[in-house]
Amino acid sequence: MQGALRYDFAMADGNWKRPSFRVALISTGGTIEKTYDELEGVLSNKVSVLQVMLGSLQLGGVAIERVNLMNKDSLEMTPGDHQRIAEKALECAGDADGVVVVHGTDRLAVSGHRIYELEPKPRVPIVLTGAMRPYVMRTTDALQNLTEALLAVQLAKPGVYVAIHNKLLAFPGVRKDTESGTFIREEPHA
Repeated sequence: MQGALRYDFAMADGNWKRPSFRVALISTGGTIEKTYDELEGVLSNKVSVLQVMLGSLQLGGVAIERVNLMNKDSLEMTPGDHQRIAEKALECAGDADGVVVVHGTDRLAVSGHRIYELEPKPRVPIVLTGAMRPYVMRTTDALQNLTEALLAVQLAKPGVYVAIHNKLLAFPGVRKDTESGTFIREEPHA
């Protein structure tokens, strides 16, 4: 079934079962996945914490397929990395009911725009998200943003979006605003 709403259906034995909404969760790294390296005394992208984050959520009716694409700070991403992310998101959109891309916020808009350039009308919602503060910090926004992205991918119509800080913004025209520390829609040029 294509679309965001799913309905209960009766099995042949008369029992009711809710079909799972299939989400491809693409991991690319970024602040949301940074952990503290005690030996070097820095936050770095060495291991993913997404499984820990997912384990803390109630995800009934959602089947998540993890796709570990890369684990990079987005400031280190190349144009080839953005192309690879876009191609993988669109590939996953062919099989899943929705796609969530976990990404560093500094270059998230570059990947979002690249996905949109390759396919302005994907078959399913593709939602990018990230965090301004790593999951391992007490004041993190990581879990909120991941939760919002997982909800948005089930409710939004097909398109390319960023879900962060209680907002869902559609590409194109999305950018990170460093002054406010979140994403905004760009003002059209007169």
